[in-house]
Amino acid sequence: MRAIRNVAIIMILALGVAFLPNGGNVAEAVMAALLMAMLAGVAWMVYELSRQNRLTLDSLPDSRRAILYGAVGLIGLLIVGSQTFFDTGPGTLAWIVLLGGSMLAIWRVWMDAKTY
Repeated sequence: MRAIRNVAIIMILALGVAFLPNGGNVAEAVMAALLMAMLAGVAWMVYELSRQNRLTLDSLPDSRRAILYGAVGLIGLLIVGSQTFFDTGPGTLAWIVLLGGSMLAIWRVWMDAKTY
C-alpha cells in the first residue's frame, strides 16, 4: 500500500512538471535548492571536522597541511566545474582522476596525522 502511495505522489509531481506553465523551471529551481542545501551541509561538516580536530591540524607540518587544504579545495572546484568536465569524455576521465587523486591525498595526510 505504501509503494502505491509513493508512486502516486511521484506521478502527481510529474504531471505538474509536464503540464503546468513553467513546471520545468520550478523543477529546476527545486533541484538547485536541494543541491545548495546539500553543499551547505557538506561545508558545515567540513567546518565542524576542522574545528573538532584543530590541534591535529595545527600539529601537521606545513607541507602536509598544504596538501590537505589543496586537496579539499580541488574537490570543491571539481564540484563547481563538474558540468564543464562532463561535457566531454576526456573531461569526465580527468574529473575522475582528479577526484581520486584528491581523495588519495586526503587519505595519505590522514594516515600521516595518526603518526604525529
